[in-house]
Amino acid sequence: MGGNQYYEFRAIDRPLNANDVKALRALSTRARITNTSFTNSYQWGDFKGDPVELMEQWFDLHLYLASWGTRCLMIRLPRRLVDQDQVDAFLCADDTARVWTKGDNLILSIALDADDLDDEWDDGTGWLSELAPLRAALLEGDLRVLYLVWLMAVEADMVEPDETEPLPGLGPLTAALEAFADFFYIDRDLIAAATEHGARPGVGTSDADAAPVIAAMTDAEKTGFLRRIFEGDAIVASELRKLVRARLPTAAPQAVRTVRDLCARADEFRQAREQAEAANALAEQQRREQEAERARRNRLAEIEQRGEQVWAEIEAEIQKRNVRGYDGALVLLGDLKAIAEQKGATDAFAQRVDALRRRHNQKYTFVERLDLL
Repeated sequence: MGGNQYYEFRAIDRPLNANDVKALRALSTRARITNTSFTNSYQWGDFKGDPVELMEQWFDLHLYLASWGTRCLMIRLPRRLVDQDQVDAFLCADDTARVWTKGDNLILSIALDADDLDDEWDDGTGWLSELAPLRAALLEGDLRVLYLVWLMAVEADMVEPDETEPLPGLGPLTAALEAFADFFYIDRDLIAAATEHGARPGVGTSDADAAPVIAAMTDAEKTGFLRRIFEGDAIVASELRKLVRARLPTAAPQAVRTVRDLCARADEFRQAREQAEAANALAEQQRREQEAERARRNRLAEIEQRGEQVWAEIEAEIQKRNVRGYDGALVLLGDLKAIAEQKGATDAFAQRVDALRRRHNQKYTFVERLDLL
């Protein structure tokens, strides 16, 4: 297959062993493989492996990017820490996202075919690092990335206008959520509407909020977490944060909005943004015009001070007998014409030009252009 493609996989909970690396090397001799990652790019041809199988067997994150517009993010999560029914509640009957289980894991795949975009090729480097915190957020109970997936379905007209939003708001967004919105080209006006209402803040943003919850944990719970930390459990911090999140005081309920409400509000944001952009563009155009006018006045003042020397420069430019010389002469003549118009001396200027035309009447190209002045 022709075109650029980028594949990247990350192992987070369990590093790859020597046999894993050997099996992966059999799929690609060019890939960069470490005990926690597999990365490869293609300008021609295709990857021999199946990303789904690699995710089911080895990896916790996968990012795919193709120059024809296809992009995909996969996230693997331990089933015991994720409620699949809760995840399913955010997903719609379209091709944007799907979820399945394999062994002890749940795998979420989000994909987009953005074949109508004109962006230059993005080689994929750095995207997965920006998106990786979304996995930890999901394990901690922050489901806002799923809200963004739901917004992708809203954009695709796959959600009924009367359906309500799956969370009472989105924002403010984390850097990883911002990156997700950028990666999947989610409508920024729709996001602005969704983030008007704040979702429950993520645990860890305030030690003061978490401290009383942790203090109230039983000795058995604290001992269990400490033992797992000592044993090197890769996801114990996420489990602790999820537990704290679940025990935080419940915030006052917010009214959820319908798709119709969100889209109407997004239209208001869009109109306001476009008006602001138009106003800024007009202000910038006026600024450029003012700068150009100041530069023109300064140039004319400088030319006027040079007096007869300018006519000598015009003669020298004409004598070059080439396009560049004629261009230079005509620019200077244009400036002298503007000065003459300012001073009410157009008759005198016309006489000088007529004399110039007679002296150079054999230079047909120059005379033709001079007649257009």
